[in-house]
This record gives sequence, structure tokens and C-alpha cells, in this order.
Amino acid sequence: MLDTTPLRDAYRTFLDAAATVAASDRPRPAPPAGEWNADQILAHVSLVSATTITVVSSVASGAIATYDNRVALDTWTIDRVIALAGDNAGLRNRVRLQGEALCALGGPMLSEAELDTQVPTLLLSNGALLVDRLMPLRNLVTGLADVELPSHTKQLLALL
Repeated sequence: MLDTTPLRDAYRTFLDAAATVAASDRPRPAPPAGEWNADQILAHVSLVSATTITVVSSVASGAIATYDNRVALDTWTIDRVIALAGDNAGLRNRVRLQGEALCALGGPMLSEAELDTQVPTLLLSNGALLVDRLMPLRNLVTGLADVELPSHTKQLLALL
């Protein structure tokens, strides 16, 4: 069984940072060229979370699973998620619920064999290829806690 405490903590820290940015009464400067604003960061994390939930569910159901984060980088899709969520609070709530779902699905529900399932993975960041290989499902889940959420927490706090 995978301990999802670090993942739960990473989501909480990320959401605390998002709430701090949203509550800031200082005028928000435009992010540097090529960077996202707070809503775009939240939408991106929502899409990454949804993709991870899909992969975890696919493995649990015995279906073929692949992990490809390109949809989470697509500006049209990011804007669509922002519109569907309604506002920053809606985005934060969406990410919170997805984090809860992922912690429930990605830990106690999966066997060690399922966590060891090799998933074809394609990860890009800022147009650069990071990963194009098989990865164990457990690494996709723990990667959210170890890399993805902390990096976006820093990105949010840099907006202050």
C-alpha cells in the first residue's frame, strides 16, 4: 500500500499558497512572460490531477493506461477549465476534491502489483521533453507530491 500522507500534505500546501495569493490585497503584477497567473496554475494542476486519477482508475480496472500531460499544458483546455470552475475559489475547490479522490484511490485501493504497473509516460514542461518512457504507477502518484505540487506552490507564491 502506498502512503498518501505526503501527497495529501503537498495538496494542502499548494492550496494554502493558492488561498494566500487569492486573498492578497496587493495588486497582482502580470506574471513574467511565458509564466501563468494563479488561475492558470490552478487549472493546470486540476488537469494533471484529473489525468492522474484517470490513470489510477484505468490500472485498477485492468484497462490499458497511458500518462500524457500535454492536455494539461494546452492553453485552450486551461482556459476551459477556468471557465467551467467559475472563479478562483471554484478552481481551488476542484483541486481540493481531486486531491482527496487521488489520495483515496492512489493509496489503500491499489495492490503492490498495481502500483508497480509500468505506464507509458510522456511528460513535457515549457516545451521541453522531461520523460518519454515506462514509469511505475507509484512514481506518477509520488511525483505529484515530490515534484509537481511543490514546484507549482513556489510558482504561486512567486506571484505575491
